[in-house]
Amino acid sequence: MRIRPLLADALVAAAIAGLAVLLAQEAPEQGWPALDGTGYALVAALHLPLVLRTRGPVTVCLFVDLVWTAYVTAGYWPVVSSFGPMLALYTVASTRRARTTGLCAGLMAAVWIYAGLLRPDSNMVSVAGQALVFPAVMWRFGWLARRSAELTRRLRAEQAERARREVAAERGRIARELHDVVAHHMAVISVQSSLAWYVIDSDAATARTALATITSTSGEALEELRRVLALLRTDEADAAPLAPVPGLDRLDEMVARVRAGGAEVDLRVVGRPRPLAPGTGLCVYRVTQEALTNVLKHAPGARTTVELTYGRREVTVQITDDGGGAVPANLPPGSGHGLIGMRERAKLYGGTISIGPRHEGGFAVSLTLPTAARAPGQGDDTAQ
Repeated sequence: MRIRPLLADALVAAAIAGLAVLLAQEAPEQGWPALDGTGYALVAALHLPLVLRTRGPVTVCLFVDLVWTAYVTAGYWPVVSSFGPMLALYTVASTRRARTTGLCAGLMAAVWIYAGLLRPDSNMVSVAGQALVFPAVMWRFGWLARRSAELTRRLRAEQAERARREVAAERGRIARELHDVVAHHMAVISVQSSLAWYVIDSDAATARTALATITSTSGEALEELRRVLALLRTDEADAAPLAPVPGLDRLDEMVARVRAGGAEVDLRVVGRPRPLAPGTGLCVYRVTQEALTNVLKHAPGARTTVELTYGRREVTVQITDDGGGAVPANLPPGSGHGLIGMRERAKLYGGTISIGPRHEGGFAVSLTLPTAARAPGQGDDTAQ
């Protein structure tokens, strides 16, 4: 159970007041008069404001020192009511700057020396030492408490900012995944549906093939959308098992799907294929997917080549087209998010990417990602 701050301050004030009353019983043994009604009233007046010490630290400190001065002037043992001024000074030091704390500490030291001067047999060297040490200790403890509170607030602010950045990065990643999934599959579905409507009366076989492609493409799109949306689930224990993340083993399926959409696409593999880290394979898959989607949108009649090269410590994919064909009227121009997404993916995995038109005509996308010479689990790819 959490205690409210005001109640906690009241309990602390009551405890210190009780300690003062108990200590007052020893006053006659120390050569000081016992507390009478006036003394008890002054003790109560000194400790009661401590309940509000966190709401008005400086005001409470000044008032407590004023009552303490009256208590000392009345001839009572100063030590009895010294804990209240110490607590008030500590509160000022833990909430206010050094200048304000220094003034309050000087006031407490002055009252302490004043109490020593009132008693002729006082050891002023000891009194002066106490007047310096006790305020200094309270000042130091309060400063440490204020410093700790400031560091805690700063840490919480940094954690909140870090959480905000992580949420923004996760949203960006989900947005890129949604763009890659929706843009590619919808482009294929749009082309195939236009083809089916065009030949539905004259070529039923081609229309059926187009509809079959639409069915398989939409099913794959739903599967990938479920995977992306699963990232938004807060309870991972209840999440359904997800299909494997698409990688290079499904590159031929994607090329076949685009080819079925009417594009002339050739897939070439150079080098010895080997397993790659899932993130690397997904990056190559998504960049190739976006590049082929752009071909479907902006150059559906172009001849396209996808060349995947396995190097010793890198993998390269190059998608080039010859620029043939025209942009279909039923497809809106892209927003440019796909190109941004490709660059961000390449940067995320430490790779390089070049995107732009070719001198001989057409367009080219070339992605190179660092990888290992052997498969994961054999030593090199673990450094990915």
